Amino acid sequence: MEKIKGLVAAPFTPMTADGAINLNIITSYYQFLKKNGVAGAFINGSTGEGVSQTTQERKQVAEAWANEIKQDASPMKLINLVGGTSYQECIELAKHSQSVGVDAIAILAPFYFKPPTVKELAEFVKVIGQAVPELPVYFYHIPVLTGVAFAMIDLLKELHGQIPNFAGIKYTHEDFMDYLSCLHFADGQYDMLWGRDENMLSALVLGAEGSVGSTFNYAAPLYHQLMTAYEKGEIKEARQLQQQSIDMIRLLGKYGGIGTGKAFMRYVGIECGGFRLPVKAMTEEAYQQFVQDVKALEMEALFSKGE
Repeated sequence: MEKIKGLVAAPFTPMTADGAINLNIITSYYQFLKKNGVAGAFINGSTGEGVSQTTQERKQVAEAWANEIKQDASPMKLINLVGGTSYQECIELAKHSQSVGVDAIAILAPFYFKPPTVKELAEFVKVIGQAVPELPVYFYHIPVLTGVAFAMIDLLKELHGQIPNFAGIKYTHEDFMDYLSCLHFADGQYDMLWGRDENMLSALVLGAEGSVGSTFNYAAPLYHQLMTAYEKGEIKEARQLQQQSIDMIRLLGKYGGIGTGKAFMRYVGIECGGFRLPVKAMTEEAYQQFVQDVKALEMEALFSKGE
């Protein structure tokens, strides 16, 4: 299976003022990401509020994005997160993903009844992956949210040779020792997509070629420049760009976390509405202060641009 290289944005799911999903935005959103050189989209993930949506809504979001790639002569790659706490629901979403034409699916560790060992986690992944044998399957490793923190090298060992369509891991964790071991496993067979935007430079040093991130939605030029600087051996420049990424990401914490990303999208010209509860919505007053903080970063040239 072909590995994904470059930036894979984790799109926000646009919402209306009353909290309904707003599929009308997705055509312009898709073109916005393409314009900014993004190689793929990881939909219905953490940033996309997949776990806050109904099964039907997740299907509708997948259909809307899949419709865009069907109409594109050189489409982005599309990965749909189908993971959750019910493997039966995951299978339903996986089969739907296959039917609408997504390029791959991702599976999340069950986060309520957690697997007691990595063997049970592997079984959970296998039973879903076997239901769609022709569709590449990724595991989404984000222990800070799922509470499932097994070493991913152990998961690769459990899954290796068990399901031929297992493609790799979206690795959203800071264990660089484990990540490097995964990169080297089976002669580098598996696609190890890095998932921490603020640590991208460190991952590039280890050998990461593809990354998935929420800040790629609105700051793709920053990360393109960072990768170019690293490839040219301009390490001082790459470090400075990574620091600018960190300074930008610190605003997420200042204004309430993941929901602040939609404020960034509003800032660059794509209105995605608010986040669903329990994520705190940003008030208009807070947004105006947020805009001043963004301008104070003095990195306008590094933000993605809308129409």
